[in-house]
Amino acid sequence: PQPIIIFVCGVEDQTQDPVHKYGYTHLSAGELLRDERKNPDSQYGELIEKYIKDGKIVPVEITISLLKREMDQTMAANAEKNKFLIDGFPRNQDNLQGWNKTMVGKADVSFVLFFDCDNEVRGKSLSCDNRESLEKRIQTYLQSTKPIIDLYEEMGKVKKIDASKSVDEVFDEVVKIFDKEG
Repeated sequence: PQPIIIFVCGVEDQTQDPVHKYGYTHLSAGELLRDERKNPDSQYGELIEKYIKDGKIVPVEITISLLKREMDQTMAANAEKNKFLIDGFPRNQDNLQGWNKTMVGKADVSFVLFFDCDNEVRGKSLSCDNRESLEKRIQTYLQSTKPIIDLYEEMGKVKKIDASKSVDEVFDEVVKIFDKEG
């Protein structure tokens, strides 16, 4: 069956319990990139390292190939596991165009789960090596990712959650969305 996709943008790591409850496989674009960066046999490792260190977005072809590989492996192991929650993707127009070019007709994006918060809260949720990388990531978000969220919002596919609330309140909101959509 064709994969069903939910993109997650904003604060990371707020979706683990609902993911398991509703049968989704959680894929973190950032985690896949970090794992690939550490893999000594990777053809992309050094390139990924440079992009992450500079606070830039890794080329879409690399990110999509890693996501598609994980989705294919998951579905090959169990054909019923065709629901994926992709965390931290797409991050810019290039990501979205690459996704649409590669995955059109191969996956259905159900909705975007957007954890909305101010930059201070966002900064606390990001795992960055230093303040300079954090500031670069926030600027990249504002310039590149926010317009993608706005585009999905125009399509009526954004489910927004106030991520400045307590963890329990955020969790309750996520559960409500999955109960309705999931």
